[in-house]
Amino acid sequence: MTVVFTITLGMLCAAGALTLARLLLGPSTLDRIAAADVFVILIVAGTAVYVAVYRDGSNIPLLAAVALLGFVGSATAARLAERRERHR
Repeated sequence: MTVVFTITLGMLCAAGALTLARLLLGPSTLDRIAAADVFVILIVAGTAVYVAVYRDGSNIPLLAAVALLGFVGSATAARLAERRERHR
C-alpha cells in the first residue's frame, strides 16, 4: 500500500507544479482563478492522502472547510472577474 501512496503523492506533486505554472503564466484572469481552484483541490487531495496513510481522522473537518472555502473563493473571484471584463 505504501507504493500506491507514494505514486499518488508523486502525481499530486506533478499536478501541483503544472498548476502553479498555469497560475503564474496564465494568459487571462479566469485562467489564473481556475488554476487557484485546482491548486486548492490538490491541497485537499494531498491532505486526504495524509489522512489515509496515517489513519488520522482529525483532519477531516479541515478538509471540508478548505474545500468549501476554495469553492466559494473561486466562484466569487470568477464572478468579479466576469463583471470587470463586462464593464470594459
